[in-house]
Amino acid sequence: MKYVLIGASVLLLAGLAAYFAFFQTPPLTPDDQAIEAIVEEAMKEWQVPGAAVAVVRDDEIVLLKGFGVKKIGENQKVTPDTVFPIASCTKAFTTAAMAILVDEKRMSWDDPVRKHLPFFRLSEPAANELVSLRDLVCHRTGVGPHELLWYQAPWGPEEAVRRIGHVPLKYPFRSGFEYQTTMFTAAGLAVSRASGEPWHEFVARRLFKPLRMSRSSFTTKDALASGDYASPHRFNEAGEVAVASCYTFTGPEPAGSIHSCARDLAHWVRFQLDEGEFDGQRLISKENFAVLHAAHNVVPMTDFVRALNPETVQVNYAMGWVVQDYRGYRLVLHGGAIDGFRAHICLVPSKKIGIVILSNLHDTYMNLAVSNAIVDRLLGLQPLEWNSYLRSVIKKRDREANDRKQRLERLRVRGSKPPVPLANLAGIYEHPAYGQAKVRIASGRLWFHWHHFEVPLEHIQATVFLAKHKLIDSEVEFVLAFDRQVTAMKMSAPFEVEFKRSR
Repeated sequence: MKYVLIGASVLLLAGLAAYFAFFQTPPLTPDDQAIEAIVEEAMKEWQVPGAAVAVVRDDEIVLLKGFGVKKIGENQKVTPDTVFPIASCTKAFTTAAMAILVDEKRMSWDDPVRKHLPFFRLSEPAANELVSLRDLVCHRTGVGPHELLWYQAPWGPEEAVRRIGHVPLKYPFRSGFEYQTTMFTAAGLAVSRASGEPWHEFVARRLFKPLRMSRSSFTTKDALASGDYASPHRFNEAGEVAVASCYTFTGPEPAGSIHSCARDLAHWVRFQLDEGEFDGQRLISKENFAVLHAAHNVVPMTDFVRALNPETVQVNYAMGWVVQDYRGYRLVLHGGAIDGFRAHICLVPSKKIGIVILSNLHDTYMNLAVSNAIVDRLLGLQPLEWNSYLRSVIKKRDREANDRKQRLERLRVRGSKPPVPLANLAGIYEHPAYGQAKVRIASGRLWFHWHHFEVPLEHIQATVFLAKHKLIDSEVEFVLAFDRQVTAMKMSAPFEVEFKRSR
């Protein structure tokens, strides 16, 4: 009998051990296995070195995993704690901070911007008088992108906001959609003024801490200090994936400087799916949380947007989020892109599904392909070949961009010269937002100088030149008065302004 009891005890203990081991390291479900296969196939297809993925369902983190390597040529694996810049996915943290302040009556969505930022201005008088905080965060101010007022700019966020008031509106106030980063910077500065503390300290205290986002930070220096940081990559001139330089956020930027990891962002997604509540603690009222995900501005379905979203009828911008239909379901999502990285967060609120995808390759659409494929899988929809489809869309985009360059080349009049000597075109040009630009002659040709950019000008015809650079690909037209004196220099995107000749 003694031996029988001992044997039974051993079996019981073995059973208990197996029971607890099962719950500590659960086997992969068919969905888990399918999702991992989706990610691995997409990474191979798009040549992405590394990625981190989190999937949330019914308030549970059902998948949290790193794939590939942090740096090509090395064997350091991406983990759920590997830090990536999330770029424009930062914007939703800024609007969440605003919602907290609206709850506390320290600001209102429709407050005039100047109630919180007395120095804020727009160049058109009516827009300048009416612009509200809500307008800033749904991209309807009428201001065009003007990315170079913040990207690699020699001034800080507040100065960028001051300067944006000197650019002409691209379309009438509240009559369209134009993605505009500096307006979110202004919203973050308004958070600082209303809360009485810097934007990043408010976000860390009121969002990061209660959401247990312990590895998230606001500058490149702090992200690198984590010790587990992904390296940026891009395709080189030979068409091969290579390590690239990262964009350095030297200070907090409310429009795009947050760095985070899949584990932290899984908590952020749970908070979003629970409508402003996390682990029983309500951080934002349901009323104001609903405002964050509500459609505020219609996003035009241009040819490229329509091609990227073939299963979508309408796209809208909410507040730091894109809202669209997808095969009969409502998605709330946002992407982020910065030098060498891409981030993507997607929510299916009605099914309590959330997806985080972080990758370390520049200008890849792998994140969107993976997100769509995971949504298809978890909703039981007929799977589509998203990798091959989106690659065809990108190839078409690249062909059209090349066609534009060829059209410009066809406009070039070989052997022609400007109607005035190059020395007459050289000089100093000024704009109240962009500051001073210089045009000088070197080696028999014109060069455009603006801040640290130095770009050769190629003559096309008459007084039209082309500035070719990886960040500046502008048509430049020098304006002549009746006496053939140069009065201005018009530049196309990314500037879209006219520099006046300095006297």
